[in-house]
Amino acid sequence: MNTLALEVRHLSFGYQGGRPVLHDVNLAAEAGSIMAVLGPNGAGKSSLLHVLLGLHRPWKGEVRFFGKPLSAYDRRSLSRTVGLVPQREHVPFAFRVEEYLLLGRSPHLGLLAQPTASDLEVVEAALSRLGIAHLRGREVASLSGGEHQLVLVARALVQGAAVMLLDEPTAHLDLGNKHRTLALLRSLAAEGRAIVLTTHDPHLAAYLADQVLLLRAGRVLFGGPPQEALTGERLSELYGVPVRVAQVGSRPCVLPQ
Repeated sequence: MNTLALEVRHLSFGYQGGRPVLHDVNLAAEAGSIMAVLGPNGAGKSSLLHVLLGLHRPWKGEVRFFGKPLSAYDRRSLSRTVGLVPQREHVPFAFRVEEYLLLGRSPHLGLLAQPTASDLEVVEAALSRLGIAHLRGREVASLSGGEHQLVLVARALVQGAAVMLLDEPTAHLDLGNKHRTLALLRSLAAEGRAIVLTTHDPHLAAYLADQVLLLRAGRVLFGGPPQEALTGERLSELYGVPVRVAQVGSRPCVLPQ
């Protein structure tokens, strides 16, 4: 039986003094699945991830992880359950990549405890799995955009969270690293993690996702499997331009019209 890893019920949110950014959003993601939140720029995709992580308090509605409300988690237990891969993160100190990845083990360590040999092994495994072991001694601030993105994914992997939230995870990657990252996400889902990622690219959603949530101006237009979500009619409404969809094998392929 599938386990419901994440459930969002009637979620609404806006920034202080501003207009609503998210309106009555509902979604559910199972352990071992990949959900793509697809929408144009400004749809509210990043804001949704930040609310799910507890960085912003919703105006209305509820977020639940594995049946427990978000409010039931303290920051430490939430960090062991949910990990975020942002598009980019400013690192104010001169951390080397290996040191930076070790920060991902913080939720598993006691107060003032030092990383153990086991923690170092987890970091080494993540470096190897993403093919970035050669970066271990580099300062994070010196990395290219693509290298930095891979390091962010590696840190989330080191964190060991059961739910991974990724904000445009392939935005800065070349074709080879994009392929490796998507293959990693597939394997993480196969291991039982729930993957929720945002993207503005319908091809990525068609290729990777088990479920697609179409988000426009903070409202859910549709949620369901790619074959039902990624139709010409629905994508034309989502992006505000004519879109044609052809079937290639078992997956939809989006074409300009």
